[in-house]
Amino acid sequence: MNNKSKRNALGRGLDSLISMDDIQTSGSSAINEIPIDQIEPNPEQPRTSFDETALEELAMSIRELGIIQPLTLRSIAPNAYQIISGERRFRAAKLAGLRSVPAYVRTANDAEITEMALIENIQREDLNAIEIALTFRKLIDQYHLTQERLSERIGKKRATIANFLRLLKLPAEVQLGLRDKAVDMGHARALLSIDKPSLQLKLYNEILKKGLSVRQVEQLAKQYQAADEQGSTNAQSRSNQLSAKDFEVLQKHLSASFGVPVKFSCNTSGKGKITFPFDSEDELEKIITIFDRLKNN
Repeated sequence: MNNKSKRNALGRGLDSLISMDDIQTSGSSAINEIPIDQIEPNPEQPRTSFDETALEELAMSIRELGIIQPLTLRSIAPNAYQIISGERRFRAAKLAGLRSVPAYVRTANDAEITEMALIENIQREDLNAIEIALTFRKLIDQYHLTQERLSERIGKKRATIANFLRLLKLPAEVQLGLRDKAVDMGHARALLSIDKPSLQLKLYNEILKKGLSVRQVEQLAKQYQAADEQGSTNAQSRSNQLSAKDFEVLQKHLSASFGVPVKFSCNTSGKGKITFPFDSEDELEKIITIFDRLKNN
């Protein structure tokens, strides 16, 4: 399989990646029986959590029926293999006490391994949203891909990839909630419409406490954001306004400095004017002299 056909295959799914040309056969069969102690998990596996109860149930099925779908492995050394797909089956087989498992053995580089593990899990809907987001980020960073290029390689829309990556901007507590499925993607997208992490956490805790629907969270998120923006505007306005006492102190200071009764006015937007009245040319010259001195200092 040439590089171009491999790239196209990545966009179509895992099955199209496993070409018979790439499978290392043993004897006349395309499936090998590989000792389980020669197999190790893929450290780049996107999936980080495995339901123990579900694994036990799969192990019971394997004891009764064996492994129906072979694993896919790559050879990393003589008598040593790494999992491309099928880690859940591998774990369950160990629980079931199997000494070997049926598997395809193929060649693949590290980038392909990560991509194939991701594709398999997404197609089987085995990954949670945070695991998908973290894997997207890793592929982009490690292999210098754009979102558009990643979209082409894994067969997902660029907007979908962008939405998953945005989840990584949420507070860690919310990300853990997504991982553990305490909230779903709809809740998370609504929380992302709020700028402040503290408010995101506040609303997240309300979701957990009250069991809010996605629509309710969307409405509350708009209220939270609007209230925060209004509060920021009011705070900024207050910080920009001088009190009546401030004006009085400033007026007295300027009047004493220039020796004339300085007057000034200021509106709510901060615009205004300062007036230096004078009764003679001598007073005007005195004011100008003071200005010159201040300017030169």
